[in-house]
Amino acid sequence: MWQAILDHFSNLEQRPLERLAFLVGGLLLFWIIEGAIPLLEPHYKRTSDWSRRQGFGLVYWTGAGVVGTILISFLVLDFFGGWLVHLTEHKLALLWRFHVVHHADNNVDVTTGLRHHPVESVLRGLFFFAGIGLSGAPMYAVMIFQTALVLATAFTHANISLPRWLDRGLSYVLVSPNMHKVHHHWQQPYTDSNYGAVLSIWDRLLGTYRKLDPKEIRYGLDRYYPNEEDENFGMLLRKPFSPLSPEGGTKAE
Repeated sequence: MWQAILDHFSNLEQRPLERLAFLVGGLLLFWIIEGAIPLLEPHYKRTSDWSRRQGFGLVYWTGAGVVGTILISFLVLDFFGGWLVHLTEHKLALLWRFHVVHHADNNVDVTTGLRHHPVESVLRGLFFFAGIGLSGAPMYAVMIFQTALVLATAFTHANISLPRWLDRGLSYVLVSPNMHKVHHHWQQPYTDSNYGAVLSIWDRLLGTYRKLDPKEIRYGLDRYYPNEEDENFGMLLRKPFSPLSPEGGTKAE
């Protein structure tokens, strides 16, 4: 029996959909458990409850019904917690120091979606709270968006190859795998494009959408870190607190 288990997991990298199911299933399982028996009340719940008590936010100002509330909340949370925070991390040098840890991965796959510096996670939380405050999103709308975000993050980073027609069709509404992989291309201006998390409309409307043939995409960075150090997490976590030099493993060599 043990040998069968070892054999199963030794070839798991050849079954990306199964790996995706393990990762997403595990995240969703413990997300449900922590919602049922939380150690501490989440801060975003307090924000949501405050908005409800004060009648503050777009969903209250517009008198939106359930469907309208879900739609408004989803759009605002995706804009603030997805597109805007991501754009900010690329445009402000101080924040880029931390976000570059995510881009240093030379092998983009499902796990890359979890590869963030703790400081970046705090920043994303602040933008997410701002989205809740502006939209007035109730907890059910927040949970719907967060569920979609978890699934989308795993999907867009997954090392999968969809039929071109399907990927292209999805990208008119949702961030597709090929669309997001352009963002992980080692060279600007492609790195500074396609910031969306779930919906692709922000990149298309605001001029940050770019296309690149998947065969031309190469992951990693053109400076800052040697590319062979992309798994040296101790160095990656420490480096943002020291000056970033332009030296590193350039892929132009």
